[in-house]
Amino acid sequence: MPWAPPYVDAADDLGSYLRVVDDIVDLPEMELAVEAASRAVDDATGRQFGQVEAVEERFYTARYDYEECRWVVDVDDYQTATGMLVEVDGTAVATFTKEPVNAAGKGRPWTRIGFTTDSEATPTGVVNEVAATVRWGWTAFPVTVKQATLLQSSRFFTRRNAPFGVAGSPDQGSELRLLAKLDPDVAVMLRPYRRVRGIG
Repeated sequence: MPWAPPYVDAADDLGSYLRVVDDIVDLPEMELAVEAASRAVDDATGRQFGQVEAVEERFYTARYDYEECRWVVDVDDYQTATGMLVEVDGTAVATFTKEPVNAAGKGRPWTRIGFTTDSEATPTGVVNEVAATVRWGWTAFPVTVKQATLLQSSRFFTRRNAPFGVAGSPDQGSELRLLAKLDPDVAVMLRPYRRVRGIG
């Protein structure tokens, strides 16, 4: 599973969701709708739900948590810690905490690295002083994210039948203006997955 992939399959998932009969003709537009919807999900949540193929080194700047009196580093999401390596200015650190500490039990990712008084080295706040190597990302797409992507994909796909942003018929009283924003139901579904940096 790559980083920032489409969260549903255009032919199988979206095709079934829309009950598209001729998916061979419609497939290119369905794929575009799925890609656009997946990126809209990323934008709405401030994160993405794919995973890099292998461990990858990334650099971060630590901040001091004055409430807990310790250094922490906000990092990209990760759910797999096998082979994880953390370094502070080139010094390997084996003693650190993966946070939030209860994330794994809730099926959520770790989003932070915490340093303790026992850590082999502690940051000082220098830009990109902390290097973390791990397999970044989520191990599976949350069901809610897939459902939100399907709903938003269907909206993008059917938008081609409403080129002026109006769907339905005024004669039958079913006229609906398609606003240039995320579907309200999608926004509700994704709210628990929104990431605020410094919180997790």
